[in-house]
Amino acid sequence: MKRGRLRIIGGRWRGMTLAVPPVQGLRPTPDRVRETLFNWLAAELPGARCLDLFAGTGALGLEALSRGAESVVLVERDARLARALRERVAELAAPARVVRADVNGFLKGPEERFDIVFMDPPYGSESVPRYCRQLAGGGWLSPGARVYIERDAREAVPDLPDDPGGEWPAGWRTLRKGKAGRAAFALLEASRAE
Repeated sequence: MKRGRLRIIGGRWRGMTLAVPPVQGLRPTPDRVRETLFNWLAAELPGARCLDLFAGTGALGLEALSRGAESVVLVERDARLARALRERVAELAAPARVVRADVNGFLKGPEERFDIVFMDPPYGSESVPRYCRQLAGGGWLSPGARVYIERDAREAVPDLPDDPGGEWPAGWRTLRKGKAGRAAFALLEASRAE
């Protein structure tokens, strides 16, 4: 990706643009997909505690804060992106914490409870169901938490609770899903018993 700009599309920071460092393979969630996602989450965002795994540019976590989330933890393993996220968080005086870590390592750490999780790993990652199971089994989720997943449009997003292979966490359900360009995405609801 060439050096670019990230635009916040809604909320108190609407229209603000922030620099994005050039990192190979970086693929921010498109504006159109973000607009759809945050329309879906409108009722859940005020006061929500959010986790942005594979944060990259921070587009999802920062958009959530702009639209009323209470706080966000941004997890990013790339040093340049984590540094840029820290600068962005400081620039906005945002209630956010940046953690430079691999998602596997982060999910082995001490748990926090989150109401909304954003998971947009590199396309082709086959680990999304496993990460969802780690979130469900590790005490990371508030009961009924929302988990957003994004994948390559050629990959299936789940229709839960129908999961004949048992790949996804038990008791979860798909609330909404869509496709736009190269992205397939879904909003899942974690079990109310988490």
